[in-house]
Amino acid sequence: MDGADVVDDLASPIHITHPKADGVDTILTPAALEFVADLAERFGPRVAELLARRAERRQAIADGAALDFLPETRDIRAGDWRVGEIPDELRDRRVEITGPVERKMIINALNSGACVFMADFEDSLAPTWENVVAGQVNLRDAVRRTIEFVNADGKQYRLNDKTAVLMVRPRGWHLPEKHLLFEGQPIPAALVDFGLFFHHNARELLRRGSGPYLYLPKMESHLEARLWRDVFEHAERQLGLKHGSIRATVLIETLPAAFEMDEILYELRDYIVGLNCGRWDYIFSYIKTFRHRADHVLPDRGAVTMTTHFLRSYSQLLIKTCHRRGAFAMGGMAAQVPIKNDEAANRDALDKVRADKLREVGDGHDGTWVAHPGLVPVAMEVFNEHMEGSNQLGRLREDVEVGAADLLRVPEGAITEAGMRNNISVAIQYLAAWLAGSGCVPINHLMEDAATAEIARTQLWQWLRHGATLDDGRPITESLLQDMQDAELIAVENGGPRLPYTEAAQMLYEATTARDCVEFLTFAAYDHLR
Repeated sequence: MDGADVVDDLASPIHITHPKADGVDTILTPAALEFVADLAERFGPRVAELLARRAERRQAIADGAALDFLPETRDIRAGDWRVGEIPDELRDRRVEITGPVERKMIINALNSGACVFMADFEDSLAPTWENVVAGQVNLRDAVRRTIEFVNADGKQYRLNDKTAVLMVRPRGWHLPEKHLLFEGQPIPAALVDFGLFFHHNARELLRRGSGPYLYLPKMESHLEARLWRDVFEHAERQLGLKHGSIRATVLIETLPAAFEMDEILYELRDYIVGLNCGRWDYIFSYIKTFRHRADHVLPDRGAVTMTTHFLRSYSQLLIKTCHRRGAFAMGGMAAQVPIKNDEAANRDALDKVRADKLREVGDGHDGTWVAHPGLVPVAMEVFNEHMEGSNQLGRLREDVEVGAADLLRVPEGAITEAGMRNNISVAIQYLAAWLAGSGCVPINHLMEDAATAEIARTQLWQWLRHGATLDDGRPITESLLQDMQDAELIAVENGGPRLPYTEAAQMLYEATTARDCVEFLTFAAYDHLR
């Protein structure tokens, strides 16, 4: 039975445009497709409405509208309310590891010693149809503890007796799934990822004493959180589950969402267990939000650290907001990758991780993220030493006072040739790997995903668009960009694996020289996936 047979049997409004993928017959079952079709019919139009609202808001900001806390939700921010009780197995989240829904990665991450593994359909997964379907197969097997993997050299991978708690990140509201059409239109990818995972695994997770736990990405308003709430309520009713069986953590990784943290918690109060500082996407969102403002040009991305005023304000406001409402405040990603062949460089990298995690635990975060199993012991050591108990919900941070000006302050720093070349090189290498089907790529001893690549290319667009100059006085022009890109393209082609670098470089150049800033490079590149 292939995907087409499933559709014909159902006489379904769903059409599968590319049915050939391993596992499709066990994932796209008639019941699963019916469940996803129901979600698409009920909630697809609201997704479209909210995306249109995003565009209207962006245009208003471009026209000079201020970005500030919402006057119409002042009572929610002032109110005395709390989120629901947090499940016991989610009360200690001091170290979480993230990664794509690849079979070997899932096993290694669950075995890593971290408290939580976030299995990712979003920024660290290139959404080929094969990857999406295989990811659902892998999660189904992981939930049932039957997942295994054998390397080409015969090495076997299986789950340990004790594993991390599983959480799943579906794609954001903005992304479509072009391989599943409902009444001729691509279904919102968030509904596909959530719907298939929930349909196949919710009851089994609950039977095993766990639950369907999610990370929700890239929301820009509390209205988008309200939509997730309604999706959750409907999905639970459809499967006959108790209200509140689903639990979610929301990534605050867009600038508009930072002004609506209370409201997002309130909309999801029966489901939410915390917020997370999605720092890389947050920087990306800052650039996009002020794309038309020459007074908001950022320096080299290496200078935009969590110690800058606008990012420190955002993280401390998140802690204060969450703890006041009884929700967890999760720290951000350590993107370093252990360096095996250079002891000094590896020591420096681990020192950076320790300093970052020490800042987080000192500020009051309840846990943090790492991108590699080798960093779990380092982050765990810091939180074990400096956090009393399983979390810091009792640290209310009433000393924190953050206003709109704090969240919007432009960090100081230079724009350098090295920073510009690094942005070009990282963007080309990441996009080439993504086009070839890999969404999580180690580059220069950092684990790069879509978020960091998006920062790189939007900075290039911003610098060019507003006529920024390098610290040596040279203006950033299309000619300079082209010369640097040509040089970096030659360098990566000579030193890297055989990937579509030329195609990636062309897409990067088109995006960085476009009249307006491309909203998401991965969205623009979606039709070019191998």
